Amino acid sequence: QLQLVESGGGLVQPGGSLRLSCVASGFPLDAYAVGWFRQAPGKEREEVSCITSSGGRTNYADSVKGRFTMSRDNTKNAFYLRMTNVEPEDAGVYYCNRFGGSDCIGDPFASWGQGTEVTVSS
Repeated sequence: QLQLVESGGGLVQPGGSLRLSCVASGFPLDAYAVGWFRQAPGKEREEVSCITSSGGRTNYADSVKGRFTMSRDNTKNAFYLRMTNVEPEDAGVYYCNRFGGSDCIGDPFASWGQGTEVTVSS
């Protein structure tokens, strides 16, 4: 059964840092590109970042470039989002998902999980 479980969210001050984790199961993680997505209150879910199956390439939304870093550890069936210099606009529920192949192309493949909430407040 394909499953992705997010964790690591919480309260962070503006300018602070946070690291989100996603643990995958039910499929060979090293064969697929994966991504982080977020949904802010009242807004549609958006893609934040994506990393190819090998980890050789990452894409970022313009709003997080230079502040967020996505990485993966296929040996642990996990991938991560390091958030630094967090801004109030980064608040929302963060979700992880996988794509249909090894590259960051197309729509997310799996059903959405519970997500992990990031609150930005001083």
